[in-house]
Amino acid sequence: MTDQEIFQRLREILIETFDTEPTRIAPEARLYEDLDIDSIDAVDLIVKLKPLVGKRLQPEAFKAVRTLQDVINALQGLIKADEAVTAGND
Repeated sequence: MTDQEIFQRLREILIETFDTEPTRIAPEARLYEDLDIDSIDAVDLIVKLKPLVGKRLQPEAFKAVRTLQDVINALQGLIKADEAVTAGND
């Protein structure tokens, strides 16, 4: 999954779930300051992102997340880690 695909899905979730104004959504947008995503919303966001990774997401993976690009990077890290484990089991 590419960064752009993850960003598109994030964008859909933010618009549909949090009524975020599309013009405010950019990779450098800060979750709390720019998008009004609080800690409760962040949990909802993690739940909505689970299908992208195909497994339960640990909140610890998102502790350092501040921007949408951080979310994309965290998800890519989880996807790559999962692929490495799967490849190692072949």
